[in-house]
Amino acid sequence: MKAEPSQDIYFYVTGWIVCGIFALYVAASIIFDFSLAHYIPACSLHVMTGYYCPGCGGTRAVLSLLDGHLLTSFFYHPFVLYAVVVGGWFMISQTIERVSRHKIRIAMHYRNIYLWLALAIVIVNCLIKNLVLGIWGIPLMG
Repeated sequence: MKAEPSQDIYFYVTGWIVCGIFALYVAASIIFDFSLAHYIPACSLHVMTGYYCPGCGGTRAVLSLLDGHLLTSFFYHPFVLYAVVVGGWFMISQTIERVSRHKIRIAMHYRNIYLWLALAIVIVNCLIKNLVLGIWGIPLMG
């Protein structure tokens, strides 16, 4: 199924907005020695049940990725690395095609399969971490 051009434009503009917000956060963290990690509360599901929610590890994964620790980031939550790779290639390829005025046709286009893969990664990650915790009593998130 071919993607609608409006979907590509929507994700491209959204990607630039996310990049801008990320750049502002990095600048604020450098200039003001600021970190959101100190203000993010613990996962309510994990606090109440002892088990991990589908998003558990996401913040740690982002922080590890920002520190350049790819494997640690992947261990905490593989979705984060997946999102950076797929989203990064989407932005780079779309930008190259747009700057070349469609002479270099390498743009990645939106497909539903990317969302289904992301959902599968989130579900499998959650299941593995909770099974390891429930069966062997090993807390993978510390």
